[in-house]
Amino acid sequence: MRVHVPIFVVIGVALGLTGSNTPSRAEPGARPLPEVRRDGPVSVERALASRRSRRSYTEAPLSLAEVAQLLWAAQGVTGPDGLRTAPSAGALYPLEIHLVAGEVSGLAPGVYRYDPERHGLRQQVEGDLREALAEKALEQSWVADAPALLVITAVVQRTARKYGSRAERYVLIEAGHAAQNVYLQAEALGLGTVIVGAFEDEPLGRLLRLPPGQRPVGLMPVGRRKRTPGERQD
Repeated sequence: MRVHVPIFVVIGVALGLTGSNTPSRAEPGARPLPEVRRDGPVSVERALASRRSRRSYTEAPLSLAEVAQLLWAAQGVTGPDGLRTAPSAGALYPLEIHLVAGEVSGLAPGVYRYDPERHGLRQQVEGDLREALAEKALEQSWVADAPALLVITAVVQRTARKYGSRAERYVLIEAGHAAQNVYLQAEALGLGTVIVGAFEDEPLGRLLRLPPGQRPVGLMPVGRRKRTPGERQD
């Protein structure tokens, strides 16, 4: 497992300063993200054809603009009616997207929550948590190797208020939509990602300081593609 300069972020506010490796509460606030691009040189068909699960990444950092594009692809608002990039049963939006950034230019180490309405970051935890996150993800090395990760979490009760026992199904379907959006956006940006579902739920939730009723449903390491002979892609 490679050792990186600490810069681990989960969607939130960061000022570009190097933080401590000891997680701590940060003051609430919102940091605006760069404006997203709504058109680009890669078609949907091309992104679908090239989509693969990529587990090897270079050590190069991601830019804040790339991170903003990925977060918007997962849960960004697409119009004045508040609808988002991924469909949601009843437009109830039970998902939360967190960014764990290890090496993102201009963004301090920490855990941040994406604020879709403001297209900004709200800091939850300071410090580089990549190694700790990989440990909770059953020692999957690519979790620590990636310069940044998106963590998809869910508040099932938001959907259950309307749909009762069917809420769990609807929420997991929605998480799949968001994850595929990230896959396709990563391909369009020339980046690589993979969806990771093997992790210890409660320890991971404590590490990210998720509030009661919110649980992790998927991790998505993201980085610049590194071709490794014999690497598994699916």
